[in-house]
Amino acid sequence: MTLPIHYSPEVTKARRTRTPLVALESTIITHGMPYPDNLTMARQVEAEIRANGATPATIAVLNGTLHVGLTDAELEMLAQAKDVAKLSRADLPACIAAGGTGATTVAATMIAARLAGISVFATGGIGGVHRGAETTFDISADLQELAQTAVTVVCAGAKAILDLPKTFEVLETLGVPVIAYGQDSLPAFWSATSALPAPLRMDTADQIAASHQMRVAMGVPGGQLVCNPIPVADEIPAAIIGPVVEQALADAMAQGISAKAVTPYLLDRIFELTHGASLTANIALVLNNARLGAAIARELGSAG
Repeated sequence: MTLPIHYSPEVTKARRTRTPLVALESTIITHGMPYPDNLTMARQVEAEIRANGATPATIAVLNGTLHVGLTDAELEMLAQAKDVAKLSRADLPACIAAGGTGATTVAATMIAARLAGISVFATGGIGGVHRGAETTFDISADLQELAQTAVTVVCAGAKAILDLPKTFEVLETLGVPVIAYGQDSLPAFWSATSALPAPLRMDTADQIAASHQMRVAMGVPGGQLVCNPIPVADEIPAAIIGPVVEQALADAMAQGISAKAVTPYLLDRIFELTHGASLTANIALVLNNARLGAAIARELGSAG
């Protein structure tokens, strides 16, 4: 069976000229922000990667074809689309086989990046262990994907709506290197720091690239997670965002929100409770991750 994969003209040129590529997910567009903020953010992130010497490759499934890189028209269509499937490892092949359209989560984007030969992926925050997972068993497939797929993922930490200690404990069990960029504590998405000590610290893009290359050379499976703190000027301190997250979680429980609907609901509710401040911070941290992702991709010298 031939894999229906399509490279955008920009990505095709980058592959031909061996320009570094940075993968981007698409659920942040379809499920993470309202229109037109999502489209503005997507364009800004792509522009930030270009400005830092790499080529963006936003990934999505459109009408049964895995797209690696989207045109501006396709970005706009996806930003306005309704009822777009949210694709993870379990759903990605089925959606393609059925001729469907879907946005890729961290796990699905990692799979697509590997298929396209892209080594670096910049996102906002990864999924992880949800609060109450000891009874719901709600744990994101992102964690298993990091243990299996050799892509360096740059994020601002796990989403702060999660059980962060359990999330990083699972990553340790799975053997995923968790690297804090430029500090000794792990960032907590909207907040630059947390009480959690970083298992590893690296201060430069070339150190992160060297670690990626060493894992490949040694045949160690899986990727590495780079936790890049949101700039302090853009953060929402933990003392402020913490009670808001707790309120959103309580609201979700009261309404019986579960499974894949949990994260989009919580992000929307936190946006309401912070009067839009969470969205502003979210955009700032994604742009920050795009810059670091481009720097790592340049160090790797990988064009896919």
